Amino acid sequence: MKIQVLGPLSAEVNGDSIVPTAGKPRQILALLSLYPGRVMPVPTLMEEIWGQDLPQSALTTLQTYVLQLRRRLGTAMGPGRPGAAKEVLTTRHGGYLLQVPPESVDVNSYETLVARGHAAFDAGDDEGSAALLREALALWQGPALVDVRVGPVLEIEVLRLEESRLVTMERRIDVDLRLGRHTELLAELTELTARHPQHEGMHSQMMVALYRSGRQAAALDVFRRLRQRLIGDLGVEPSPQLQRLHQAILAVDPALDVAAGPKRGSTFDLYAA
Repeated sequence: MKIQVLGPLSAEVNGDSIVPTAGKPRQILALLSLYPGRVMPVPTLMEEIWGQDLPQSALTTLQTYVLQLRRRLGTAMGPGRPGAAKEVLTTRHGGYLLQVPPESVDVNSYETLVARGHAAFDAGDDEGSAALLREALALWQGPALVDVRVGPVLEIEVLRLEESRLVTMERRIDVDLRLGRHTELLAELTELTARHPQHEGMHSQMMVALYRSGRQAAALDVFRRLRQRLIGDLGVEPSPQLQRLHQAILAVDPALDVAAGPKRGSTFDLYAA
């Protein structure tokens, strides 16, 4: 089985999709897919589908949804394996589990690559770290579970995954900046700062990339526009780190140069207290 949750939900067996069209069974499949080989308790599945307003027939209806998923599994697995679907989507005491290898789900491959990328970063292997983090991010095909109606449980999972994606992007950009790829990053950072207009870390990366590309005035303008946005929307000044970075650009601080930049840590922490 091959399952993808980093984008539209996809689950295939022998090339055939087993993703149901109905919303609630899709939620069940998505939640089970996020934790392959682990029991998902019945109360958690019920909370995801109905929240706190459980119908009297909740347990029976849940069992019907699981049966529907097993039927789709069985059809895709073929007539030569009777009962195999029940071995894959298994009933356990108090819950259900999807008995598939973790590596068959894209989110597990993603998290493995991210962990390896962070380890390479900490070890000073910038080229290896950038390659691993880029490979991890390439697994994303859009927002997580973009075509699944999410309840309270999946909502938390989606937020967690999207935050992980953002942090991984930041770390990969930090590594690319250390490798002197500032000019190549400008288009990507322009899009990211537009999508995340209050994200100070990405704006600091944009400022550094512009400064190292010989565009000091543009780097200062990024700070000016972010400061106006933060004051206007939230009533707060930029963080001390960002203000120190702004002052460093004004002063043409040699620490901003690629050769003198930090060998560890993030661009945002370059001027941390």
